[in-house]
Amino acid sequence: MSPEISTNIRNHRRCLGWSQERLAEAAGVSLGTVRKLEQGGIARVETLARLAEALDVDTAVLFAPAASPEPIRDDGPSRQQLLDLRRHLMPPVGLAEEAGPPAESDVRGGLLHDIDEAHALYQDDRYDSVARRLPGILSAAEGGVRAADGDEQRHQALTTRARALFLTGKYLTQVRQYDLAYQALASGIRDARAIEATPTAAVGIIGMCWLLLRQDRFAECADLASDTADAVEPRISKATPEALATWGELLLRVAAAAVRNNRKEEAKDARRMAATAAHAIGREHIDFRSHWGAFGPATAEIKVIEDLSLKGDVRGVLRRADTGPLHKDSLKAYGTPSSNVWGRYRLDVARAHSLTGAHHDATGELMGLYGAQPEWMRHQPMARRVLRKVLATRTRTLTDDMRTLASHLGING
Repeated sequence: MSPEISTNIRNHRRCLGWSQERLAEAAGVSLGTVRKLEQGGIARVETLARLAEALDVDTAVLFAPAASPEPIRDDGPSRQQLLDLRRHLMPPVGLAEEAGPPAESDVRGGLLHDIDEAHALYQDDRYDSVARRLPGILSAAEGGVRAADGDEQRHQALTTRARALFLTGKYLTQVRQYDLAYQALASGIRDARAIEATPTAAVGIIGMCWLLLRQDRFAECADLASDTADAVEPRISKATPEALATWGELLLRVAAAAVRNNRKEEAKDARRMAATAAHAIGREHIDFRSHWGAFGPATAEIKVIEDLSLKGDVRGVLRRADTGPLHKDSLKAYGTPSSNVWGRYRLDVARAHSLTGAHHDATGELMGLYGAQPEWMRHQPMARRVLRKVLATRTRTLTDDMRTLASHLGING
C-alpha cells in the first residue's frame, strides 16, 4: 500500500483529535487494522471506505498524494514576530552566563496593566496586536526580575514574569507554534515553582495541558492535569472562586484528554467533579490574573457537548445545544463563557448540522462565527471541515454566504 494512505489516515485521525482506538470503534474495524494501516500495511477498499466514512472524508482523499489536512495558512504570526519572540524565549547559550535580549526597566503596576491589555486583545482575536506587544512585555518582565532587590520584590517580579510567559504560551498555542509555546509555558511554571506559588504554577499547567492536547499527547495531559488537580483541590465550602476555577479547569483538561484517549470512566468522573466546581461558583468566572480562562456552569456544559461531538453523537449535540445552562435565559444568570470556548461550541453545533444534512443551519452557524470572531475562525480546522462538507453536497449555485465563508477560510472550488 502506498505511504500516502497510511500518512493520510494518521493525519485525518489526529486532525479530529482521535486515538487509534476511537477511529477503530467509529469505523467498526479492529484496533489492529488501524495500527497496521498507519504503519503501511494493506487493506481492502471496503475497509478504507469505512475508515473514510468515520473520518468524514471521501475515500479518494485517503489516496491523495502528500495530503495534509488543514495546513497552516498565512494567517499565523509573521516571520519577524516569531523571531522577536524566539530571542526572548530561546536566547543563545554559550560558555558565559546568558544575557538574553536587552531588558527594559519595569514598573510593575504598568506591566500588569500591559499584560491585561494584551490579554484583552487576545480575547478579541487580535493576534497580530498581541504578537507585537509580547516582546516588549517579556523584556520588561525580565528587567523586573533582574532589578529585584530582596525576597518580596523577587517574588513579585517572578509572579509577573510567569503571567507574561503564560500569555505568550497561550498566544503561541493558539497560532500553532507549539515548540515556542512549550518554552514559554515551561519557563513560567518554573518561575512560579521557584517562589512556591502553587496556584500560579497550576494556571500555567492548565495551559501546558491544552498544548499537550493539541499535540495528541492525551495520556500525558490527563496524568499531568489529574496530579495537579489533586494537589490544588480546594475545600468546596470555603474555596474562593479563583481556586474553584483553577481546579475546575484542570478537571476539564483531564476529561478532554480521557475522552479522546477512550478512557470513558476517567472522563465521566472528571466531568462530574468539574460540574461540582461549576455549581459551587454559580456563574462564569473570568480573571486572567488568577486562572487560565473562563469557568462556570456554561463552560462545563459546553465541554459535555464537545465530548458528544467527539463521540460522533450529533443528535446528542443538537439535543443539548441552547438548553439548560446554555439557554439564553440561563446565560443571563450564569454569564457567558470566553469567546474561544463559545466559538468552539458553535462549531460543534455547526458540524452536527452538517452531518445531519441541515446545511442551511450549518452555514448559519458559520456565518454567526464569521460576524463575531472572524480572526479566531481562520485558525480553526473544524470550520474548514464543516464548510467543505457543506460545499461537497451542494448541487446548486453557492449562496453569497457560502462564497464569503469559502473566501475567508481559503477554500477553493
